[in-house]
Amino acid sequence: MIDHSYFEQLQSKITELETRMSQPEVSADPKKMQACMRDYSHQKKLAACAKKYLDLLDAKTEGEAILADSASDDELREMAEMEIADVAEKLPIAEREMMVSLIPPDPTDSRNVIIEIRAGTGGDEAGLFCGDLYRMYTRYFDVKGWKHRVMDVSPSESGGYKEISFSVEGEDVYKVLKHEGGTHRVQRVPQTETQGRVHTSAATVAVLAEVEEVDIEIRNEDLRIDTYRAQGAGGQHVNTTDSAIRITHIPTGTVVQCQDERSQHKNKAAALKVLRARIYDTQQRENEEAQASERKSMVGSGDRSEKIRTYNYPQNRLSDHRIGLTLYKLDRVMEGDLEETLTALYEHDVEIRIKQQMEG
Repeated sequence: MIDHSYFEQLQSKITELETRMSQPEVSADPKKMQACMRDYSHQKKLAACAKKYLDLLDAKTEGEAILADSASDDELREMAEMEIADVAEKLPIAEREMMVSLIPPDPTDSRNVIIEIRAGTGGDEAGLFCGDLYRMYTRYFDVKGWKHRVMDVSPSESGGYKEISFSVEGEDVYKVLKHEGGTHRVQRVPQTETQGRVHTSAATVAVLAEVEEVDIEIRNEDLRIDTYRAQGAGGQHVNTTDSAIRITHIPTGTVVQCQDERSQHKNKAAALKVLRARIYDTQQRENEEAQASERKSMVGSGDRSEKIRTYNYPQNRLSDHRIGLTLYKLDRVMEGDLEETLTALYEHDVEIRIKQQMEG
């Protein structure tokens, strides 16, 4: 229950964290300091929401007491009625903000991401769609002011990509993009279709949170590193040296390659970054499945095989199957207008977490 004693407990917790962060053993340890700062930020947000909520409850109680007092004059009673009406309008909003603030912060939310898009069923058309998705996302990133950089690319013969991986850096990138993982399906008439028939093709998207070396230990003896000559579409990035890197993580069989950088050293660093992210992602999935899979209780499992969204060109329609969202502005979405879709996914996730808080 949210009452004044709960607010006092929050204030004590904030003071305790301020003291803890000033201690040498914490301030000298980046990991401990980061955890403390994250907890401190959460407690401050909780305290602010709790104060707002409690102030409104106090105002309501005071107003009701005035109305219940027969000695109150008409002017005072009128002011009390106005106050109660104002509180009635603001209280549900403050209550929801309180419930949202009670949700424990996910430390992964603030991380940058690596996105991998692969052409699925549909042949050449799937490769073209893979390219369309890459363009859609990067247009959205440009609007948000996020940095993005291609890490590896495998062009398809008819245009587009067999697969492409790229990094994205910005504020709360993983928080915004984490629900994009899964199978994206497109329905449209391919350029090569002479009969005007609509074809269905697909591409899979993986959204991997970037992780630090301290999060995932990768031993050198567990790696097989191969070098090869980088090549790209139309002679792009063709080298005369073996600068491209392919890393195989022997224990898991995970294979990562990177050729977009000009030097072998940079490609190796980028490939290791992707490798850490993939192994971390696999570990997270296994942990969640062992704990009844948090992902499946949210807006989707994030399973690469799960069809999460359909892009129907003839109807100019985008449908997100997890939340029942349908928008008839596919042309704008493909130009990077993703805000409405991503916000709806986030809000749906929040509502489920609030429900879990109340049931818990």
